[in-house]
Amino acid sequence: MRHKRAIPNRGFRVADQIQRDLAELIRELKDPRVRMPTINAVEVTPDYAHAKVFFSVLIGDPQETEEALNEAAGFLRNGLFKRLQIHTVPSLHFHFDRTTERAAEMSALISKANATRALDDEEPND
Repeated sequence: MRHKRAIPNRGFRVADQIQRDLAELIRELKDPRVRMPTINAVEVTPDYAHAKVFFSVLIGDPQETEEALNEAAGFLRNGLFKRLQIHTVPSLHFHFDRTTERAAEMSALISKANATRALDDEEPND
């Protein structure tokens, strides 16, 4: 009985390829709700049945973009079938990634705190 050897990091390579291919395929979408999203990460389940696709947007409504991408998931998955050299192309599940949004909020809070501290340092002591 021969055992199938797992290829190290194959899941990461597949996820990375999906991320690159999706970035190209999404540009082909004609939906006005999808305006240049950035694919931040792809997480593929070990059985390759599902892929969580995390994206961010600079322009447009994140919720509308998420709805449009999930509606187009079948079309995008079909495009992946033609590009990927794997037996099972995962079902795609798009999720808005607030990481960059949170980072900007944290940066603004830090800047505000630093500005407040600088003002406090400038005040003369009585």
